[in-house]
Amino acid sequence: MIAHPAVNAILNGTSAVLLACGYAAIRAGKRALHKILMVTAFSVSCAFLVSYLVYHYRAHQLVLFQGRGWIRSVYLAILLSHTILAVVIVPLIIVTLQRAFREKFDKHRAIARWTLPLWFYVSVTGVIVYFMVYQIYAPH
Repeated sequence: MIAHPAVNAILNGTSAVLLACGYAAIRAGKRALHKILMVTAFSVSCAFLVSYLVYHYRAHQLVLFQGRGWIRSVYLAILLSHTILAVVIVPLIIVTLQRAFREKFDKHRAIARWTLPLWFYVSVTGVIVYFMVYQIYAPH
């Protein structure tokens, strides 16, 4: 059975792949495919958020990062930036999607230039945090 944190990492990674494919689709002029990929990325990110909240609600222990030395500073920098941007990205995603669905594409593009890289960063760093905490520096 797959551990719950691994499920969360899979959801984050899937979101990152969908975002990259969505970007490639719009650059290729494939609007319909772009829309499908971005809505799917949003759905997967929502599933991640629900899964993450359920996991932390149900978990009765906190798994702390076990790395020592310089890697601890690297981990904390990644975790801090990930956490702050994870909060910031939610309203950005909602506004970006609203503008697309209302067909205000100029305004959509203007905010998507910020939303996409930040959303991608949050998704990828979520996977990195998982690997650092649960795989590379897993508690013994």
